[in-house]
Amino acid sequence: MIDFIINYLNEVIYLLNEMAPWLILGLLFAGLLKVFFPEEKVTRYMGQSNTKSAVNASLLGIPMPLCSCGVIPTGISFFRNGASKGATNSFLISTPQTGVDSIFATYSMLGWPFALLRPIVAFVTGIVGGILTNWLVKDKPAAPKNPFAGFKLDTEAMGKKGGSASGASCQDEACGCHEQPARQGNTFMRATHYAFIELLQDIAKWLIIGFLLAALISVVLPDDFFSRFQGWGILEILIILAASIPLYVCATGSIPIAAVLLMKGVSPGAALVFLMAGPATNVATMTVIGNTMGRKSLFVYLGTIIGGAVLFGLLTNWLIPSDLILSHIVHIHEHGEHEMLPEWLQVSSSVLLVGSLIFGYFYERFEKGKKVPQVNMTKLKVEGMTCSHCEASVTRNLLKLEGVDEVFANKNTSEVQVKGTKINLDEIEKIINEIGYQYKGEI
Repeated sequence: MIDFIINYLNEVIYLLNEMAPWLILGLLFAGLLKVFFPEEKVTRYMGQSNTKSAVNASLLGIPMPLCSCGVIPTGISFFRNGASKGATNSFLISTPQTGVDSIFATYSMLGWPFALLRPIVAFVTGIVGGILTNWLVKDKPAAPKNPFAGFKLDTEAMGKKGGSASGASCQDEACGCHEQPARQGNTFMRATHYAFIELLQDIAKWLIIGFLLAALISVVLPDDFFSRFQGWGILEILIILAASIPLYVCATGSIPIAAVLLMKGVSPGAALVFLMAGPATNVATMTVIGNTMGRKSLFVYLGTIIGGAVLFGLLTNWLIPSDLILSHIVHIHEHGEHEMLPEWLQVSSSVLLVGSLIFGYFYERFEKGKKVPQVNMTKLKVEGMTCSHCEASVTRNLLKLEGVDEVFANKNTSEVQVKGTKINLDEIEKIINEIGYQYKGEI
């Protein structure tokens, strides 16, 4: 038992060391992307039911560092703000499959072939899903909102308007999560705050699960466990697909799992299926799409991901030599070989990553506990908020309601506090349920 624990911990540390430097680099790029290209700018490119809008949505979605849960409220907010159903589906399909952070992390563990394949597959499937939605779903998109409807010019009103518990105060429905602290200071400080506080905390849970599960698979399963499925062709891919569709894992958290599966004998095509379907499909996403955009849009969404996963999985196995892909995979049990970076950099990056996870966890809770008012507020129980994007989505949608002056959402306590001259709980419940969360009433 002691030997098992030691081996398990060694695998966790090894995976962490291999991935940490590239993950940190990806987080920094994600922070810069957030600062220089905020999400409120993208809606103008997604409003038409045509191929160009689907291409734009897919291009915009690929680099966005949104986790599997964060893409749901963001995509639905785009739709409710005037984006077409085709563009929305394109965004929802392409965005969770990859991101600037996961591309760097993919390169670190799976090599350049997978680092190129993931964004290409996400781009193509996003466009196809958008075009099919435009062709097959004739329902009109949500009516566009007045682009200035959420803003007030007098400074007193602006000062009174609240934000999420983390400081989001923008009322434009299309905007992303803008944290008050992240707006202060120079560009580097704003980027690092978003990267190492907001984004890292958003993906922390599933990133940790990915590391722990990958290490467990590596230790428990024999090296040739999945070799028995080789030669099964499409059946192997369908088995991996069936396990991936209901799974809830982020694009970055899926990487160490895929690396270990490859080392245990899974074909490259089947690993690509897991990297596609794992982050892009889950029960929560399917429920929200079906309720918001209708069953036809949901069927196109699922059909595109399932069909694309099977097609690209088979093409990968048929057209790309396995040796080319496997030669770039980090060899889990061959420590010391294929090292791209010096050990000191790997270890220091791991320390920085773990330290950022711990610091961000306590910092986030301290800041929210300090800022959220506790008096003269209607307190509501809202379940399903799992990231800063969720908080911002609840905040900006409730701030649109007449009579609502301040909103503070806290994912850690599943609590939303509302203040205003005319609070209609029925309307609040409707809005919250529409954007994919569960309203549980007053506290």
